Amino acid sequence: MTYSYRKIIDISWPILFGLIIQQLIGVTDTAFLGRLGAVELGASALAGVFYIMIFMLALGFGIGVQIIVARRNGEKTFDKIGPLVYQGIFVLLIAAGITIFLILLAAPSVLKNMITSGAVYAKSLDYLNIRIFGFLFAFPIVIFRSFFVGITQTKILTWNAIVLLVANVVLDYLLIFGKCGFPEMGIKGAALASVIAEAFGAFFFLFYIIFYTNLKKYGFNKVVFFDFKVLVQIFDLSIWTMLQYFVSLATWFLFLVAIEHLGEEALAISNILRSVSVFPYVVVTALGAAANTLTSNLIGLRKPDEIIPTSNRIIKIAYLSGLVILALMCLFPRLVLRIYTDDTLLIEQAIWPYYASLASFMTLVPGMIWLSVVSGTGQTKEAMYMELIALCFYMINVWYVVIHLRAELFICWTCDYSYNIILSILTFVYLCRRRGQHKVV
Repeated sequence: MTYSYRKIIDISWPILFGLIIQQLIGVTDTAFLGRLGAVELGASALAGVFYIMIFMLALGFGIGVQIIVARRNGEKTFDKIGPLVYQGIFVLLIAAGITIFLILLAAPSVLKNMITSGAVYAKSLDYLNIRIFGFLFAFPIVIFRSFFVGITQTKILTWNAIVLLVANVVLDYLLIFGKCGFPEMGIKGAALASVIAEAFGAFFFLFYIIFYTNLKKYGFNKVVFFDFKVLVQIFDLSIWTMLQYFVSLATWFLFLVAIEHLGEEALAISNILRSVSVFPYVVVTALGAAANTLTSNLIGLRKPDEIIPTSNRIIKIAYLSGLVILALMCLFPRLVLRIYTDDTLLIEQAIWPYYASLASFMTLVPGMIWLSVVSGTGQTKEAMYMELIALCFYMINVWYVVIHLRAELFICWTCDYSYNIILSILTFVYLCRRRGQHKVV
């Protein structure tokens, strides 16, 4: 099998569309909270990234499941896939319960030592104490997505994302501002809306699998919650991806903490930019997910020579589609920023950082796609090492530019470039030297 441009797009566009809809959830949160004030906007940024940082551990575990599901799909041993899904959900539900307990215990002291503004600290804690209960639903969603991406049946991801978006937008409006008889909860309402929306998403996936998936074909008729051999296999792959994703988001959290020391306005602008810049980024994320699963499927099909040509096609698609989005966003910066805030001064201060954040896309694409290819071969430890090296350069740059120089905000937002360039160099050299090699899973 050769994965043509058409086949890659067929697999990728539902992932991309689903991710864009998911990002619209973040946009609505930011847009609604922006109407409350800069403190709520900054607090939701810090608490939100703290939440996502923990969530990335689950996502890393899900990538390990996805790689094995894709490999079994390529080998056509479909009946081994269901037990993987059962065990993945079982492990992550236990992890969600433990994580919620630990965050409730430790978050107040952790955030207090990191955030200088008392107002931002209080609102961050208000948001986080509710938001973390979303782990009970978000973690299983990770495994459901790993299943559908692994078997390359990605269209359902779009419908799930639509359910999440509609639920979140409606509940944000009702709970943040207290409409239609609901209590006016402010930032707490945004957190509760996200938790309920994730519950809708989890049950939507469960319903679809029960009623619209061939349960016998994929082994769902064999309920297995614990198989030591399979769990060891999953963790052997996913432990490195979990660490990789966690450290990656941890550095982003530290970047926001560093920005917070420049003032509440700088943090509010950075929260807006985080939401805005994610739209071209999701193009790479979706195509990276496709690169990961297609790489593993090609290995299962015993076609490793097709991996590099397929990844090259994916990079071309990423640049073509991403540049279209960038062009539209660069033409109307104030219109885009006005979605998030009515503060004219804040919008004007955000213009140059806005362009700096969007320009990062040009250096981002190759490294992200090649890193996904490396993970798809099963070499997740090597992928983690490469990302750690790139992140070290990034954090040195952040320290020097943000903390030491206290540079203008648009210069601070160029720190991403160092990470992107180093990652591209490392992954390119690795794939050239280890071409065709993969891990047996």
